[in-house]
Amino acid sequence: MRANVVVIGGAVMGSSVAWWLSEMNPALEILVVEQDPSFARASTALSVASIRQQFTTAVNVEISRFGIGFIRDFKRRLGLDLGLKENGYLFLAQTAEGAQTLAEVAAMQRTHGAATEVWDPAAIQARFPWLNVEDLTAGTFGARDEGWFDNMGLLAGFRSGAKAKGVRFVTDRVTGIRVTNGRVVGVTLEKAGKVDCDTAVNAAGTRAAEVCRMAGLDLAVEPRKRTVFVIDAPNARHPDAPLLVDAGFYLRPEQAHWITATVPHQDGPCAADDFEPDLHLFEEVIWEQLYARAPGFDAVKVVRHWVGHYAYNTLDQNAILGPHPEIANLFLMNGFSGHGLQQSPAVGRGIAEHILTGAWQTIDLSDLSVQRMVDGKAFLERAVV
Repeated sequence: MRANVVVIGGAVMGSSVAWWLSEMNPALEILVVEQDPSFARASTALSVASIRQQFTTAVNVEISRFGIGFIRDFKRRLGLDLGLKENGYLFLAQTAEGAQTLAEVAAMQRTHGAATEVWDPAAIQARFPWLNVEDLTAGTFGARDEGWFDNMGLLAGFRSGAKAKGVRFVTDRVTGIRVTNGRVVGVTLEKAGKVDCDTAVNAAGTRAAEVCRMAGLDLAVEPRKRTVFVIDAPNARHPDAPLLVDAGFYLRPEQAHWITATVPHQDGPCAADDFEPDLHLFEEVIWEQLYARAPGFDAVKVVRHWVGHYAYNTLDQNAILGPHPEIANLFLMNGFSGHGLQQSPAVGRGIAEHILTGAWQTIDLSDLSVQRMVDGKAFLERAVV
């Protein structure tokens, strides 16, 4: 078997780059390898499915600027309405230093086209009177272009669009990467055996480091477990609520319920197959903080929960993109640390452009290069939720 490009991983990143490649060069033979086409444990399926402009690095704002436009235009491009609910994000600060940081970052975001507004506590309470603002110093609100959408619709659109253009999707597992003279010459599949290729793309999500090791490379990406709770709060019905990012948790409405989660105090790597929920986090960590922020959450019941994994970049929590400096035809799209779904439209396009032209084109993604990982030079994204 042979392909021009083999994409390792068929969730939203792999499907995005496959679709973009097929759009840009329909003559390419593209093979996407995915071991679980149900995506039951993929980060794509287990995402909270949100998009924001409020990042602390300019390149991430640029990525999101493209992403929101693509989501709005998805039905025309790929036939599905992703049901964007544009309630915005609200980031809160509780110190003078935090307020200053929010203001500085918001100014940067606005220079790149975002609509981030900086609010004092009175403005926050005027817009969302159900919030307790006594301990706050400031907040930033995305007045447009922020909200949540249909994650599986995004994936389905990319996959069906790519298939319609001749991309092959196979259910199999990559067990090896064959490298000769510093270049990938093929991959080995568990069931189908050897596949020769000109280019390979690592879109393996939380298993990205495992794939890199097949080529003799290290990658600072590991699975980090996140338990997400769906809660009912009968005294707090606020369908216009934003996605609230507080010091110790986040919260957003989900139809008649709410979704909330926190970062465990002892956050660290987990096994790729560890989906055991940390149920204690709601009672012991989230609820007290939530009730303090919004007294209407005095009566709350957890109605369900799920566990997802972040593909966590331990160096700087930012994406790792582009060709590997030691194997130039092995492309990485890894380490998104929880914001990969929203970045998939722009990143898929960027990787496709680089494969076809040898350079970044529409957005300069060089700040997120693999080289910085090799050199250990962090490019930190501070707004990791």
